[in-house]
Amino acid sequence: MRLLKLTLFASAVLYFQFSQAQNWETINVSENCTARHESSLAAVGNKVVLLGGRGIKPTEIFDTETQTWTKHAETPIEIHHFQAVTFKGEVYVLGGFTGGYPHETPIENIYIFNIDKNEWRKGPEIPEDRRRGAAGCTVYKDKIYLVCGIQDGHWDGHVAWLDEYDPSTNSWRKLANAPHARDHVSVGVVNDKLYVAGGRRSSGKTEQVFNLTEGAVDVYDFSEDKWQTLPKNLDIPTQRAGSFAVTMGPKIVILGGESASQEAAHSDVEAFDTEKMKWEKYPSLVRGRHGTGAVVIDGKIYTAAGCGQRGGNPELDTIEVFK
Repeated sequence: MRLLKLTLFASAVLYFQFSQAQNWETINVSENCTARHESSLAAVGNKVVLLGGRGIKPTEIFDTETQTWTKHAETPIEIHHFQAVTFKGEVYVLGGFTGGYPHETPIENIYIFNIDKNEWRKGPEIPEDRRRGAAGCTVYKDKIYLVCGIQDGHWDGHVAWLDEYDPSTNSWRKLANAPHARDHVSVGVVNDKLYVAGGRRSSGKTEQVFNLTEGAVDVYDFSEDKWQTLPKNLDIPTQRAGSFAVTMGPKIVILGGESASQEAAHSDVEAFDTEKMKWEKYPSLVRGRHGTGAVVIDGKIYTAAGCGQRGGNPELDTIEVFK
């Protein structure tokens, strides 16, 4: 009996430790980041870089070791609705918007932030016929891939485009269109495949800005240069746009978002296991949010800022971590 009690006690302790380790926590900081949304996050070393958002905002860096925010250079222009990526120690921004709702304008150039120099620079032009905002963006084998998006803000012109940008040669290559057009989407790469989950077809033109969410999961195989749509039973469980994606091992994790189904921003966190081919429910965010990003540093997921309700208010200034 004594051995049984000890075993039960040990199991309870392990369960408690596991459950504690598997929750989101708001990080208490001495000074919060600037409240903003339609911004993005990138990881450079052990630092979280928060950049962009509606209006001109400072670039802010969260040091995961000291647990503090510091302010850095402002963006040279208003930059919003993008998925930032880290490439060779610098943060690249492409596939975003500038200007006001509902006819935001696709940004014409790539913009690059150097964390060591605390300096923004204007990069190469994006081909005129491939410009759009609210697009997914990711890095694979030293090339940057831009996926889907919309050409005319929240009004019209959603596209299914896939582009490859090679920074070493400053060259663009058009690849096969995705099976589904969508915008307000964030993407990731797992084992030589690009996964596109979530997003919508924003249509202010038909008064359906939030309604036309996309459930299908599209997968691009780099080795075969082909797309496939996963079976209907593998649709994303909670349809939403303005969500943000990270990859952890064989899983792509979709966090937050907004939809016509609820006024509050989504706190849902769902992971697609590419090996087991199934969706898993993760613990919800402390604060539902959309229009921001997430990064993985030392096995922990960080997200910050964003908006707490569908639309543009309230803008958030908190940071959360999933251990």
